[in-house]
Amino acid sequence: MTTAIRIENLWKEYRLGVIGHGTLSHDLQSWWARIRGHEDPNAKLETAVLTGQEKQIDGDRFWALSDINLDIKQGEVLGIIGRNGAGKSTLLKVLSRVTGPSRGSLKVKGRIASLLEVGTGFHPELTGRENIFLNGAILGMSKVEIRKKLEEIIDFSGVEDFVDTPVKRYSSGMYVRLAFAVAAHLEPEILVVDEVLAVGDAAFQKKCLGKMGEVSKEGRTILFVSHNMGAVQELCTRAILLSGGRKQLDGTVGSIIDSYLASDTTQSSSLDLSSVKRKTPQKFARLRRFAMMNGEHSLTTHFKMGQPLCVQVELEIQQRMENAEIGVKISSRQGTALHYLTSTWEGMQQDLEPGLHMFEVCMSNVLLFPGKYQIGLWVLRQGEPADDTVQGITFFDVIKGDVNGRNAPVDKYAFSGCEVYAPCQWKVITQWRNK
Repeated sequence: MTTAIRIENLWKEYRLGVIGHGTLSHDLQSWWARIRGHEDPNAKLETAVLTGQEKQIDGDRFWALSDINLDIKQGEVLGIIGRNGAGKSTLLKVLSRVTGPSRGSLKVKGRIASLLEVGTGFHPELTGRENIFLNGAILGMSKVEIRKKLEEIIDFSGVEDFVDTPVKRYSSGMYVRLAFAVAAHLEPEILVVDEVLAVGDAAFQKKCLGKMGEVSKEGRTILFVSHNMGAVQELCTRAILLSGGRKQLDGTVGSIIDSYLASDTTQSSSLDLSSVKRKTPQKFARLRRFAMMNGEHSLTTHFKMGQPLCVQVELEIQQRMENAEIGVKISSRQGTALHYLTSTWEGMQQDLEPGLHMFEVCMSNVLLFPGKYQIGLWVLRQGEPADDTVQGITFFDVIKGDVNGRNAPVDKYAFSGCEVYAPCQWKVITQWRNK
């Protein structure tokens, strides 16, 4: 298979607090070194940089990328994942020629269309229609080629009513719609897409993923950066994990996602709730601690569909509490309640004496589609308002899992607005039995 992109020993340096290469002194040093045929002293790779630390800072230098080596084949869909600041966007900017590498080589075979930031490549004073032609010309396409695609681009973008309006008046969502439509339809050999798609709504994201799937089947190469693991898993054929500007892992999508999620500590699986502000009376009880675990009782904030999820809660009872009810609320990222795990509903009737009390509740199967969700807690006396409650104390992620032994493509439902999975049985019947 033909290599579309080859990256060898790629480094990218930025200087803290300066624009461009650096100070006048730095520029003169570099110029004098080149005149004499010597190595640029400002490009020297310091030993401290090679340690693989999360923050690659050495003096006034920041190494956004460090010694990246990568071969991407034609027709591959490469997912690039990592935490914020890992170097994902910088890598795409270097590939798209928005900025140049500080050291190393980069070989690209074919035209690149990039969607890196809202409005990338658009002139704000030009209309949407004019910007379509501008972007096409940048990609090296003729007016005839662009006109053939024009109506398809406008229809896909959904901004037909505003296509003759200057794009400076567009909302961020309209910008992205048109920019993606242009990038995907003008037939570049390589399509580069950053997290900018997150600006669109769920229906548009699903539409874009479908289009990228079509593009990949045509043999074109895609580089896709996203924090949405469901999207990466659905679209990509290979993935790499970046950390601290360095390539940590390169392999199958599933294995890279599992490694990334296992190392992700941006969400809290265990919290001291004493500092969480709330306006509840806390006359009888106070929520003190919370922990979230998998079926093996390992702390985590990542769960596969069909696997257990357990929550531990510690209460401080301040005076005798009769008919106590402890509850866990699982909500969507937007706060819509999806599941209530309630002690009294499951037959646990408790009168609690003053002191510390600990409880655990487990769901045997996580029946949520892939996505991000949040946890809330409450404690009350039955028939009375909540004595203490905390909402949205932390987020957790659900990722694809084989819930029915058929490896169903459940990822796509993360973009449909549907969040709760309900097991059911289908069968063929020979007669209508509704009476």
